[in-house]
Amino acid sequence: MAGVERDRELRRRRHRAKKLAILEKKAAKATKADKPVIIEKLRKLTPGANILIERWGLKA
Repeated sequence: MAGVERDRELRRRRHRAKKLAILEKKAAKATKADKPVIIEKLRKLTPGANILIERWGLKA
């Protein structure tokens, strides 16, 4: 077995947090062409993407 479910859940959460931090940095420097790509990645990554898109000012 690959570990306790809670451990896998926490690992997924930590990985998602790291990815969100990276995407936030990229969003700050993003050009108009990059913004739709970042928005798409956010939507695939987390169900709360719409809130983050507004907060980060990525309205494309």
